[in-house]
Amino acid sequence: MPSTKARQQNRLGYHVAMLPEDLFARAGAISDRIISLRRAIHAEPELGLLTPMTRDKVRAALAHLPLEWREGGATTGLVAVLKGGTGEGRRVLLRGDMDALPMPEETGLPYASTIPGTMHACGHDAHTAMLAGAVELLAAQAEKLKGEVNFMFQPGEEGWHGARFMMDDGLLNPLPDAAFALHVMPNAPHGLVAGRAGPLMAAADQIDIVVEGRGGHASMPHNALDPIPVACEIVMALQSLVTRRFDPADPVVVTIARIEGGTAHNVIADRAALKGTMRTLSAHNRAKLHEAVRRLAGGIAEAHGLFANVTITEGFPVTICDAKAVDFGERVAQTLFGAGSFQRLGEPIMGAEDFAYVLEKVPGAMFFLGVAHAGDDWANCCSIHSPRMILDESVLPRGAALLAGLAEQFLANGFD
Repeated sequence: MPSTKARQQNRLGYHVAMLPEDLFARAGAISDRIISLRRAIHAEPELGLLTPMTRDKVRAALAHLPLEWREGGATTGLVAVLKGGTGEGRRVLLRGDMDALPMPEETGLPYASTIPGTMHACGHDAHTAMLAGAVELLAAQAEKLKGEVNFMFQPGEEGWHGARFMMDDGLLNPLPDAAFALHVMPNAPHGLVAGRAGPLMAAADQIDIVVEGRGGHASMPHNALDPIPVACEIVMALQSLVTRRFDPADPVVVTIARIEGGTAHNVIADRAALKGTMRTLSAHNRAKLHEAVRRLAGGIAEAHGLFANVTITEGFPVTICDAKAVDFGERVAQTLFGAGSFQRLGEPIMGAEDFAYVLEKVPGAMFFLGVAHAGDDWANCCSIHSPRMILDESVLPRGAALLAGLAEQFLANGFD
């Protein structure tokens, strides 16, 4: 629909001359390769910072292309460099993560995980395959690109800080001028692209509280210092802390997901352990919450004559998307896929993402891509991190085209 596209482009008011109208069609033409790579990765998921089988699959799939490869010592992550053919220019980074989750798969798919207790339940197999597809699309017209594209194939996103390790290894140096990533969402309409300026995803910190008491016989609690009711009091007080000490316009979430204590029904334990997560959307609230939790847990324990040891393990920072980058992404998505293909999210998502480390240093954005099957009740589909999570692979070429379009258009015109 050239005329419709032209009207859309004029309404959006930005440069689109360098964005080929057939980019989405070309992505569809390589859909078999994208899907094949995704299935191969899905069948052999790997955990953490070392994903050698996945790395080798990526290298093999792209071995025929004129790429320079960078590897570091801390991870099996890769950065593929594609240099344009029209001289010096901007540098743009596209990222896809590669690691899986330590959980069983219950999808029944013919290419389901062959590694017991390990599953690609967060879509990283799709992210990697879409990024490889973008490499193919951009390499096919490298001579027209002005500048350089860096493709970041990153392990260790699921709590392992893989992006930070790759940056520490110098694999992103010199830093690019812009950075983009996609994340699939099974609970979003088929093919919809979504994003927002500012905080997109939360900082995530782990909290461990050990309440130290004095054990004894369960029939004589007065002769012991029972840590169990103190631990329970701390859990409930944390919820009051969140609702009474923090502005709901700057959300905070504290969830105690595990309580452990005791060995038998008639024994008062010496200690009780709590484990949970804390999510915040600002550096101010993150620091305030850390201090408040330590004071609350310690104060409650002390009031009962016990002691609470609080350990906070910092996770990923807040994922903050640059406003110009989000505007830019919306324009590229609507140019490629038409009006209505992009949705602005009204609120952040309280999940966390280690692409935040990149966005702390480089202006850019992460976007979500709806991968529910067309016609499905997407709101009730199995979500990411479910052992039954599935996605519609027909959406993957759209993701590859979007990544390629973001890179190509940024090299041509920046965020303008």
